[in-house]
Amino acid sequence: MSQASAPKPLSARRAGPLKGHVRVPGDKSISHRALIFGLLTRGATEIEGLLEGEDVLATGRACSLLGAKVERTGTGKWTVHGAGVGSLLQPKGVLDFGNAGTGSRLMMGVVAGHGVSATFDGDASLRKRPMKRVLDPLLQMGAEVASEAEGGRLPLTLTGTADPIPVTYETPVASAQVKSAILLAALNSPGTTTVIEKEATRDHTEKMLAHFGADIKVQPHGAHGRQIVLTGRPELQPNKVVVPADPSSAAFPLVAGLIVPGSEVVIEGVMDNPLRTGLVTTLLEMGARIEAKNRRTEGGENVADLVVHASNLRSVDVPAERAPSMIDEYPVLAVAASFAEGTTRMRGLHELRVKESDRLAAVHAGLVANGVNAVIEGDDLLVTGGPVRGGGTVATHLDHRIAMSFLVMGLASESPVTVDDGAMIATSFPDFVPLMAGLGADIS
Repeated sequence: MSQASAPKPLSARRAGPLKGHVRVPGDKSISHRALIFGLLTRGATEIEGLLEGEDVLATGRACSLLGAKVERTGTGKWTVHGAGVGSLLQPKGVLDFGNAGTGSRLMMGVVAGHGVSATFDGDASLRKRPMKRVLDPLLQMGAEVASEAEGGRLPLTLTGTADPIPVTYETPVASAQVKSAILLAALNSPGTTTVIEKEATRDHTEKMLAHFGADIKVQPHGAHGRQIVLTGRPELQPNKVVVPADPSSAAFPLVAGLIVPGSEVVIEGVMDNPLRTGLVTTLLEMGARIEAKNRRTEGGENVADLVVHASNLRSVDVPAERAPSMIDEYPVLAVAASFAEGTTRMRGLHELRVKESDRLAAVHAGLVANGVNAVIEGDDLLVTGGPVRGGGTVATHLDHRIAMSFLVMGLASESPVTVDDGAMIATSFPDFVPLMAGLGADIS
């Protein structure tokens, strides 16, 4: 099991306006997938712009244990020499994913579709996260759970099958991780697998399957959903992956630029995939001054440079159906809402309860600790904005996004805001503090 590092409290306090150009780390979702597709492709896959955070590096180590040769060739540059679909090796050690929920769940799909057995484990936070929603369809495809912690949690040992059963599966919740695990298992299936989702979730797996030459068809399903049909046992072709800047990481300097008076920040090369732009859509509705410039395509994904100006925000009602396109950004949106005029209602946040922490409860507690009027009603979060007093200490519960969100709050609150631990920020944004300092932020 991953060893917890000693807590590292951090405080953020008001300074001058934030100014400058930054590029945030590569997208975490695409980084995980790039390594995994390198494992499943026979030959060399070159990756540029990989997020070198602890979560992604854990996925790289798991790929090595399953038979890939994973090499770092420069900053953000990696090469994966893969074994190919159907050719994984029996791992000689535990697949330890640390805090990486995405990496662990996607790799369960990979293992489920191969005739190997692997033990999955992680840190204290990951051990609390539910895996049953991912395991259920994989068991239908022929995989077996040899052992598991209570409630289908880690540590667990999963035994895959060399002949996964083709299935038609409708996901019970909007989850790109569940969808992706099924598709990854189906790569080695002797037939056609169909995944139906009522609400379209991030489509990086589908795009990367096509990028590597798989036979995959995606079409609309219902009002907001999609149907994905994958033909199994392709021979994936090596292809270069350029990882765009992560919109979930860009959210922190973005919101900071909006709430710190006099700020003007440019965030370069941010992914502009419409299934990931819910935060920007919401902030624009709130009156944010955000311009998308220099739109282009990098590595099969649309990207743009975001120019952000300090803004007077107003409250909005955020519809539940927007959640899949911004599920990781609600904590920092709640911070933005704290500085907006009126009461913002964020609807349908049940999925936040099963993230690295119960993010809904953690966000609410952090807001209240810093003098913000916030209420949970069912699965909705209501935040009433105004001058933010600050001065509180926020319990992060080993959650990197809670830590960064409330450090952003401290940059514009009347008194400093402290988080009880910033060590886990390295899982997704290792250079968060120096990057923000380069814009003029005071975090230490």
